[in-house]
Amino acid sequence: MLKVRMFGYCSLTLGEREISDKENRSRKAWQLLAYMIYFRHRTIPQQELLSLLWGKDGKSTQPVNALKTMLHRIRDMLDTLYENAGQQLIVRRDGTYAWNNSFPLQFDVDDFEAFCHLGAAEENGDERLAEYRRALVLYGGDFLPKFSAKPWVVPISTSLHSLYLQACRETVVLLEKRNLTEEVIALCQRAVQLEPYEEDFYFHLMKGLMKKGNRREAANVYRNMRDLLFSNFGIMPSDEVTALYRNTVRPQNDREISIDTVRDQLRETAPDCGALVCDYDMFKVIYRMLARSVMRSGDAVHIALLTVGGAENILAKRSRDICMNNLLELLRQNLRRGDVISRCSVSQYIVLLQQADYENSCAIMERISRSFCRRYPHSPAQLLYSVQPIEPFQ
Repeated sequence: MLKVRMFGYCSLTLGEREISDKENRSRKAWQLLAYMIYFRHRTIPQQELLSLLWGKDGKSTQPVNALKTMLHRIRDMLDTLYENAGQQLIVRRDGTYAWNNSFPLQFDVDDFEAFCHLGAAEENGDERLAEYRRALVLYGGDFLPKFSAKPWVVPISTSLHSLYLQACRETVVLLEKRNLTEEVIALCQRAVQLEPYEEDFYFHLMKGLMKKGNRREAANVYRNMRDLLFSNFGIMPSDEVTALYRNTVRPQNDREISIDTVRDQLRETAPDCGALVCDYDMFKVIYRMLARSVMRSGDAVHIALLTVGGAENILAKRSRDICMNNLLELLRQNLRRGDVISRCSVSQYIVLLQQADYENSCAIMERISRSFCRRYPHSPAQLLYSVQPIEPFQ
């Protein structure tokens, strides 16, 4: 039986012989071969294949001859599976082409879809899990990734990817009910590789790692996800995932400890001369603490929002990231040790200025802005800032 794979890469295997698009062969030839196999249940007009390879207008001066040459090359590839395979597997009739369906074929895409549908329809939990497991083993990557931008591949790949994610979600629930934690971890690690922006899988991955006692690794998973979401979309993880992260970093002292030990744990290992830099979640905690304090003490505390922009507020991602890194170092060095800095969006820093009234806070931000321009005179960034007092806690 001929085994065809299109998840992760395209390959045809017969016994111990295999051909695949991993090798340095013609991309057009492999796209044409994959197209004919995927649509093997119908005959394909010659013009459809010409449009597939060279577009409706056609960039080849002699497209029909070019197509014949391409098909000859594909038949030569197929002949490595067995003698005369190319002529037997690709059939030409009256100006159309078709894949010979009389030859037994096992197709990973068909099997994957079948197992997913069987799993969704199965009421018995164990049988449901078994079907989903069979499906997920087959999904070795997205559909035809080398041709992911091709118009005919996009909708198929999107549909199969969505089916994979749904199967993963269903499987995680079934695995957690059975306390199969290691399998949950492995499944979620694979899922976040293929879908790096899906918070659900990070959440279940962190839960699994914590259940196995790997709290530090769970915290790293959160931080990686947070940086990824923040860098690409300027958003923070959901409250549910953040609450789980807080649990991962919560102290786990099994026995009572002395105040001297607590003080040693709280002390900075390498005190920095500049301002404190923290993530936005921690910044909110510090802000709320100071808001409570200001109500009682009446001290002047302000926040400043620094925004990095470009001409017409447009700045390329690479330029923006370089500017943000440079600005952070400048802020850290030029603010006091009691001040606090956090990145609150892809292009903004929020700064907490203690013991500084409105005029002084504006002067500080103006000084930072001038320092940035002097240090990076060729930077495309434009700095904007706004200053507001902390609202006392009511």
